[in-house]
Amino acid sequence: MRLLLVEDDNHVAAALSAVLARHGFDVTHARGGEEALQALLPGRTPFGVILLDLGLPDRDGFEVCGRIRRLTATPVIMVTARADVRSRIHGLNLGADDYVVKPYDPMELLARIHAVSRRTVPAETTGPADDTPADGPRPPLRLGPLTIELPTRQVAVGGSTVPLTRKEFDLLALLAQRPGVVFRREQIISEVWRTSWEGTGRTLEVHIASLRSKLRMPALIETVRGVGYRLVPPPVR
Repeated sequence: MRLLLVEDDNHVAAALSAVLARHGFDVTHARGGEEALQALLPGRTPFGVILLDLGLPDRDGFEVCGRIRRLTATPVIMVTARADVRSRIHGLNLGADDYVVKPYDPMELLARIHAVSRRTVPAETTGPADDTPADGPRPPLRLGPLTIELPTRQVAVGGSTVPLTRKEFDLLALLAQRPGVVFRREQIISEVWRTSWEGTGRTLEVHIASLRSKLRMPALIETVRGVGYRLVPPPVR
């Protein structure tokens, strides 16, 4: 996911960018409001999420948020030291999707980024991409020899059906809908098992091993050490 970080403090931006990059984000750093607005002009490559500091050197952060909302529907998370309720309410009323107060836990910020991105249809997917009705059946996911039928929860490799348990299918479908993107262990546990990370890590590892074995594609799901997992699309033959 491409992410726009609007932060005037270079040290803060560098530290946060490093964390985000380790979790699969492509970060663009804007040091002021005008630079951020230029990056969001029509015709530029869209971002998935915008992190907006309010204490900017050239423009008021609230003003920047209002102008961003007139330019794009991209989710905006305000990340600021302003903890008073009035500022939070004002920011949300201007169109911010979330409000995080500094100092914050990086894992909480990552969770909030994923939460707002799940609630938003990416800009590049809107519009008449094909002739399939908006409420029609979803086409199968095809990744090399792997085919995943989401409505029927069927999985096949090279045309041969592979029986999976409910959680195995949910895990595979989650990773396959965003191939190449690193999913944090905590995020996977939250979305597939609907619970917190504590005590569930071993269950995730077992399910990953089972998928690799059943699909007979050990390289399909890559372990990103210290972070989580991602699906590596197999080559098309």
